[in-house]
Amino acid sequence: MCYDVHASLKSQLKRAKHYGNKEAIKEIEEKIVPQTELPLFHAQGQAHKKLLIYTDKQPEYPTVSTWGLVPSWVKDTEQLKKFWNNTLNARGETIFEKPSFRYSAKNRRCLIYIDGFYEHHHFNKKTYPFHIHRKDGEPLILAGLWNEWTDKQTGEILNTFSIVTTEGNSLLSGIHNNPRLKGPRMPVILPDEIADNWLNPINDELDQKAIQELIRPYPDSELDYYTVDRLRGKAYIGNKEEITHKFEYEELEYDFND
Repeated sequence: MCYDVHASLKSQLKRAKHYGNKEAIKEIEEKIVPQTELPLFHAQGQAHKKLLIYTDKQPEYPTVSTWGLVPSWVKDTEQLKKFWNNTLNARGETIFEKPSFRYSAKNRRCLIYIDGFYEHHHFNKKTYPFHIHRKDGEPLILAGLWNEWTDKQTGEILNTFSIVTTEGNSLLSGIHNNPRLKGPRMPVILPDEIADNWLNPINDELDQKAIQELIRPYPDSELDYYTVDRLRGKAYIGNKEEITHKFEYEELEYDFND
């Protein structure tokens, strides 16, 4: 699963700054970024925050998108509210089959740049949040699906996205040990050198197979982790930079690298 993320402005704009010129970056910072809620030191999926995504239609220029994909067949805002929390993540194994995701899986894929994500570890009937990130400090590039939904009552067009997930690697197997789940999950993290392949068009079965082959666990050897302060309850400090800092729990001993 991936319901909690850390997304700084620097990471979200890395792709745009790599490909864009000074004028484009200035426009993005002055007109696009203010439409988001960045920086997001901690964003919970159920809050449906606005981030930047890079779509197959605009791979070098970010689009403001709300977390929680809304399929075109959703009738109205009432149905949307009942449905929305179910599409924060999309299981990679079934994105080409599930009605909520299959159109976007074939036609609308995107990349999401984040600093890291949070998962909860269960120990002695309590949960402890971990911040998971790349060892080299570079942004994680997540595989996503996106869609545009039109509110028929107002005419408003809502751009939305979902994070594609896959089976957890050995690191996530240690951290993400929720006993109520069948097994650990993690977002599909794309290696830098092949991330753009996720945006390739699908014209036949071979193209689809190539996309499906990208849906796999990221090497745990390239990830690092540490515990952070509470992300839920009365002790939660909110969307502040301190929430990303290491926080030790005396009662918790762990080493998931073994």
